[in-house]
Amino acid sequence: MDDKALTTIFYADDDTDDLDFFREIANEMDQPVTLFEHGDQLLQRLHNPPPFASIIFLDLNMPVKSGFEVLKQINETPSLHHIPVIILTTSGNPNDISKCQELGAKLYIRKPTSVTALKKAIHYVLQTNWITFTPTDYSFLYKPV
Repeated sequence: MDDKALTTIFYADDDTDDLDFFREIANEMDQPVTLFEHGDQLLQRLHNPPPFASIIFLDLNMPVKSGFEVLKQINETPSLHHIPVIILTTSGNPNDISKCQELGAKLYIRKPTSVTALKKAIHYVLQTNWITFTPTDYSFLYKPV
């Protein structure tokens, strides 16, 4: 994807500060973003577009429905499983990382501690060709440069 390509981003996270930072970064990149405070809201919109999601960022630890449950439902739904899901979470637990990979996430990002680092991570995601990207044990965990 080149810098001019627009991607409709969906992002679910119960932390309103994280949602605000994400929105600001997406707006700076001129990328449309739809934000959700929990997984059920995200799933409802995915089943009732428009807009249609091009990529989904998903936190793991949310009320109502966890990111694991949302990820599982997305990948079990034929009309949705083609949408790349990027985990964006504070958890560095190896079991969480493995579980997300098994459930079909494309990339696992530990939430960066600065807006600049978050911007780089989002830019990386938007520049990746998710049609040809195949996560491996090495490439599944995002490593900031």
